[in-house]
Formats: sequence, structure tokens, C-alpha cells
Amino acid sequence: MELVCPAGTPAALRVAVNAGADAVYCGFRDETNARNFPGLNFSRDEMQGGIAYAHAHGAKVLVAINTFPRAGALQLWHDAVDAAVEASADALILADTGLLDYAARTHPGQRLHLSVQAAASNPDAIRFYVEAFGVKRVVLPRVLSVPEIAAITKASDCETEVFVFGGLCVMTEGRCSLSSYATGQSPNMNGVCSPASHVTYKEERGALVSRLGEFTINHFAEGEAAAYPTLCKGRFRTSQGSGYIFEDPVSLDLATMLPALRDAGVTALKIEGRQRGRAYIEQVVRSFRHALAAMDAGRPIEAGRLTPMTEGQNTTAGAYRKTWR
Repeated sequence: MELVCPAGTPAALRVAVNAGADAVYCGFRDETNARNFPGLNFSRDEMQGGIAYAHAHGAKVLVAINTFPRAGALQLWHDAVDAAVEASADALILADTGLLDYAARTHPGQRLHLSVQAAASNPDAIRFYVEAFGVKRVVLPRVLSVPEIAAITKASDCETEVFVFGGLCVMTEGRCSLSSYATGQSPNMNGVCSPASHVTYKEERGALVSRLGEFTINHFAEGEAAAYPTLCKGRFRTSQGSGYIFEDPVSLDLATMLPALRDAGVTALKIEGRQRGRAYIEQVVRSFRHALAAMDAGRPIEAGRLTPMTEGQNTTAGAYRKTWR
């Protein structure tokens, strides 16, 4: 299975390639990609240089142009598609149907992948993208169990890619309105979930208070690990008590489930984290390279190797190991 790794900067791309990534995914420094954070992403020249470096070392580069264009501003997204093709990207990761149509018509030889932002999670939806735009691979939402992934892969004439490590969202990918409500900036449109520009921390009566916009997300006692104030992972008071109502601060880790994903017919394994630093990228990529080697050799895969790199120092298999159905 192909190991697809994140790169938020040219330096992170080189680290991912050197650590053993088969492919790296990255985006331009604008709102055309869903990780549009200050200090991240690539200029046009940096993308060209990054792709050249990856190709020289036997790795691929997948360019994410996976937000939804604003009305009247299509040219920015069209230019991103053209620039990625000109830079010799191995694939474009797209979500918007209009943009898929533009890419398929304008660059008929370019390989296209369907972003997780499109939330295609059944064979009929995937078949539409394959037949209409020639999509070769679909990134599946993190709401499916392994048997469901196996059924989709078997019924679809399309490669499947699944997330195996990193951030976990409680929503079907790209369908969250919570961050948009709190900050006025949309993950789908502006490429930012819980943007740092709206995050504040303040000491109040011996506790550390985190806020997103005007909303208090959490209170942390002295010595308690303080998670980033993502709205869906905050603690809230309800009539049933206080706690993490939507989801605990936790990261996805499917290292020990790699054999099951292989047996399900999955083509590619995706690591989340374009906003992460180089040390994170190197350690996670090397760990999964080690896990894949162990699997191929028939050795057991060690669990918990990456726990120190996770949110809240806690991991989950999420919906992949669904027990509530």
C-alpha cells in the first residue's frame, strides 16, 4: 500500500520524502486548499522545486486544490490547477464538481483524485466521479468501518485511500458548520478549521481558559494538558453534567489495523498533518514505514509507538472499528 504523507512547507516535503513517503500531498499558499494557515503551504516556485525534489528521490507529489471556489472568483482555483499541472504534479486532489470538470476538460491527461472534502462514501457516488471526470482514486471519509471500506472497494472501479493517523473530525469530511459559525471562516470555503487568528488563551482564577472567537471552549486546571481550542473537542455543560460532548481530544492511529486495510483492498494510506512540524512528520512517517515493513515480513505491529505525538496523548480507531452497529 502506498504511504501518502503531509507536507505543509518545502522543508516538511523534503523530510517526508527522506523518511520514506511514497507520495507527499501539499497545497498552494492561498484559499484553494483546506489547510490555508499562515506560514504554511507553497508558492508556485516552491511547488515546482518540491515536485522536482520528490521525483529525484522516487516519490510522488499530490497537490490538494480541495476547497470549493467562491462565486465570481473561479480564476484563482483554475490558476491553481494549471500551475500544479505545469509543475508536473502526479495527481490533483479536488472536491468541487465544477473544478473537476475544468481539470478534466483542460488537462485530459492529468491524474485526478477525489478529495475527502467531497464526502463520497458509497459506490454510486464514487462511480459518478469516475464516469464524469475520470477520477482514479477516492479519499474516503473517516466515518466508515473496515467492512464498509472493503465493500466500497470491491464495488468501485476506483482506487481507495484512507486516513490512518492524525486529526479526527466528528463530521463527515467537509460538512462541519461549527467553526464557520464561531469564526466566520469556513473549512470548505476558506480552508481553515478553528483558525489560529481566532484562538486566545487567558489565565483566569488559576485556570487556563481557551477561546475560539467569542466562545469559551475549555478550562484547564494547573498541570493539565491544554488541547487546541477546536470547537467540537471542547468541554461543555449540559443538564447531564460537564464533559466532552462531541469528542475527546484524541488522534486516529490505525497502525495495528494495516493488515485489515490491506485485506479490504485499500490502495493508499494517508497521514493527516500538513500543519505539523518537521519532527512530527519525520517520526510519524518512519513509524508507519516500520509498521508496513513488519506487516510485509509477517511480524506483529507494535502498538502505541506514536502516542506521544497524538492529541491529548490518546488514540482511537474511530469508526474504522465500529462497535455501535
